[in-house]
Amino acid sequence: MSFQASHIPVYPTDIYSVTGYGRQELNRGSTALSLRELEMLVLMDGKLTAKELMERLPQVEEWDFVEILRKLIGEDLVAKASIEVQDGLDFSYFFDSEKTVPTALMLSQAFVETDTGVPELKRDGYYVSIARRAAGAPPPSPGKKITVLTVEDDPSISMLVVTVLRGEGYDVRTASNRSEILSALRSLPSPDLVLLDVHLPDANGFDILERMKQHPALLNIPVLMLSGEATREDVAHGLVLGADGYITKPFDIPVLRRGIKTVLGIA
Repeated sequence: MSFQASHIPVYPTDIYSVTGYGRQELNRGSTALSLRELEMLVLMDGKLTAKELMERLPQVEEWDFVEILRKLIGEDLVAKASIEVQDGLDFSYFFDSEKTVPTALMLSQAFVETDTGVPELKRDGYYVSIARRAAGAPPPSPGKKITVLTVEDDPSISMLVVTVLRGEGYDVRTASNRSEILSALRSLPSPDLVLLDVHLPDANGFDILERMKQHPALLNIPVLMLSGEATREDVAHGLVLGADGYITKPFDIPVLRRGIKTVLGIA
């Protein structure tokens, strides 16, 4: 399904829910909303994607569907659903969480794994901690559209990653700073994988990784670090915090593809 471009973008995987104002409108004795608008409001449960919602309304053409949805959004009757809406989880203090203090055993294990992987990383520009991937998140269900969030502040690298991944059939979101990262992580559906840069204008990739692994809604999302730094200390730091792999910059496209598939556990 392809949606037309507009000031209010609508994508097939977006999930919407009725706002408080929208619920008031549904409960009114009379309304100026059309029958189709009311029907869409009734069906919008904060779980259906835009594509699934449209499939529930076969009598509505795609263009009309998108225009109705944009109108409802513009009138604050519906809004993109978030993890807070669906699961009641709080993101208010995402960037203010306490830092993890690794134990001596955690550090020791990380350095053992790092010393195994760093030679490969230096040689091939690619390193994946397969054991972490297997333990942290099962492979995506067959036929499921995989969503990847790429956190990168370099526009050229971000554009390259988006182009490559969309060509592979992934849904791709992008973020380049704190506010965009938080918005992307709060949005549904949750990403199946995060490609995470270390150096960002107002955030540090290791800090973001640490916060993700402390949050109940995000801790099982695989994270693949994209870094210009690949020292033993950098890799160990990431492994202690829960990273599932590393790819060094500049990277080759086949390396990126292979890294993503390895971390996700797909062929």
